[in-house]
Amino acid sequence: MIANKPHLLRHACNDMVQGCDLHEGEWGKVGAIIIWSYVHDGKAKQKKEVIEAVDPDKKLITARVIEGDLMEEYKSFLISIQVSPKSEGSGSVVHLTLEYEKLHQGIDHPQTILKDGLIKSITTT
Repeated sequence: MIANKPHLLRHACNDMVQGCDLHEGEWGKVGAIIIWSYVHDGKAKQKKEVIEAVDPDKKLITARVIEGDLMEEYKSFLISIQVSPKSEGSGSVVHLTLEYEKLHQGIDHPQTILKDGLIKSITTT
């Protein structure tokens, strides 16, 4: 769903994801440009991202944010999402990884994303 039908995420977590629109390309394909409307820290936000990598075998997708609220504080912002089956029983675990570069040292790390349990690892440069 995350790679091929991300627009359905708003039905699964409508308190955070308000919308997801395909701006260019095809869902789940490298080069696709997607515009997200979401809520973070109680505020409506937007981001535009381009899909940089899709690996169905590893259940991995990587997107680079190219416009939006995040770019007001970060030079670069890369999001990787990987889904792994749980070792016991049914279901899956979603691992999100952020790689980002702050515009300057006065910018905070995106810790508030961690408090929501959305991001499990952060890499800074």
